[in-house]
Amino acid sequence: MKTMLIAAALAALVAPATAFASSSSCPDLPRDQWMSDAQITEKAKGLGYEVRSIKAEDGCLEAYAIDAKGKRVEVYFHPGTGEVLRVKDGG
Repeated sequence: MKTMLIAAALAALVAPATAFASSSSCPDLPRDQWMSDAQITEKAKGLGYEVRSIKAEDGCLEAYAIDAKGKRVEVYFHPGTGEVLRVKDGG
């Protein structure tokens, strides 16, 4: 009984982390379905980012940009929808 409770508690702790990781991962999408750099730049501009450059990174479109506060960031976009998947501090 005690073992089942421990297993259930561990499963409850791991499930949200797994869901978060999968929701922010880059998709396996054919290149011909990707948005153009110009489209991603416009999308980023609408979100308050000043894009410096864009590159493909592990299935995402990664924009090196300046955010609204003047901080350098790396913004990872879904290549097909332009949805922001994650933002990292650019250092």
